[in-house]
Amino acid sequence: MTSTIHNVTVDARDSYEIASWWGQVLGLPLDPEDNPGDPECLIQLPSGIRYLFINVPEGKELKNRLHIDLQPTDGTRDEEVERLLSIGASVYEDHRKPDGTGWVTMRDPEGNEFCVERSAAERAATS
Repeated sequence: MTSTIHNVTVDARDSYEIASWWGQVLGLPLDPEDNPGDPECLIQLPSGIRYLFINVPEGKELKNRLHIDLQPTDGTRDEEVERLLSIGASVYEDHRKPDGTGWVTMRDPEGNEFCVERSAAERAATS
């Protein structure tokens, strides 16, 4: 017997607000039944995996033990970092190296860490 990942669940102070933010990051809509004030909201990825955002009473206090790594589908890592900063993310740790490799660890508006890696085109250009 095996299992498959059905949801990646993110605890949130405001599930609709943070799901809307992630929807903007991913270029995907929230489930049509989700509305402001809902205790949980959903984004379905084309792969079938779903991001489920649920309201919890406590705020985030420690580093995430599990996080999302983003890879830009068009453009560069640095352009994506700038785009994410412009919509409310913040840089947590910058691991970019002078040779262009590396990643940037960022935080979403609720403080959850995620990383931005180089695009596939950037990786291919250096291999």
